[in-house]
Amino acid sequence: MNSLRNSVQLIGNLGKDPEMTTLEKGKKITRATIATNESYKSNNGDKVTETQWHNLVAWDAKAEFMEKYLKKGHEVIIKGRISNRSYEDKSGVTKYISEIIVSEIVKLTKDA
Repeated sequence: MNSLRNSVQLIGNLGKDPEMTTLEKGKKITRATIATNESYKSNNGDKVTETQWHNLVAWDAKAEFMEKYLKKGHEVIIKGRISNRSYEDKSGVTKYISEIIVSEIVKLTKDA
């Protein structure tokens, strides 16, 4: 049951090509964004679609998979956990960011 305490599963489309970086000690990290859409009917009956953007972070083998096989627009299922962190930008302002640390990823888009 502890594995459900910080667990997220999303189905959506990649907003850009994944970007992989190799760190000093050889660890690989890939960053990407995923868009999820939720549709509902407004009070006057119009269909409304809201898009949420999520930051993804994958390490090592998952990072390599994302960089090699995934492209902007591909539909994926991801499972992971939410991580919140802060950093200082170039002007010294503290910024806060939420990311999903990917533990599983499935490509739904079929290759042509």
